Amino acid sequence: MKTLFAVVAWCILFVLCWPLALLVLVLWPLVWLVALPFRLVGITFTALFAFLQALLFLPARLLGWRPRQAQGPHAAAA
Repeated sequence: MKTLFAVVAWCILFVLCWPLALLVLVLWPLVWLVALPFRLVGITFTALFAFLQALLFLPARLLGWRPRQAQGPHAAAA
């Protein structure tokens, strides 16, 4: 859905101002390359926080605590 939105937005930009649309088309890979290290840092921090959470909850898990299951539409009937 994001891709469809991006294509439609680019087509509208192409109709309104074609030189800017072509510039966006040329510069988009460069912007993606510049943003790539920030995405990698974000993935690393997400993994680090997941590890810390697992480490902090380890004693409770060893004592038998389990996280609640996601409550669906049939959870109230059970």
